[in-house]
Amino acid sequence: MHGTELMITAMVEETYLTLEQVAALCAVEPDWVLRHIEDGLLSAAKLESGDWYFSALELTRARRMVTIERNFEALPELAALVADMQEELDSLRRQLRYFTKN
Repeated sequence: MHGTELMITAMVEETYLTLEQVAALCAVEPDWVLRHIEDGLLSAAKLESGDWYFSALELTRARRMVTIERNFEALPELAALVADMQEELDSLRRQLRYFTKN
């Protein structure tokens, strides 16, 4: 994870974000976020009120996808696949750090 992603994740780790907050932090329209939810590329919880709520992990995923889509003119599905691989790498790095410390 990059420094900015770490900082944002740390700030909201115990907090859930609204659709509007995620869109603003990703510099996209709320419709972008909704399309990615509908396509199964992002996950969110929908409350009885109809409001969407996102975890810090989903914010990080959305930011990665936006960057990939913009920088490489990638299709959303490709951006999601690359985000999956980045998440897997992050997980493997955490495991490696854990095992090298013990």
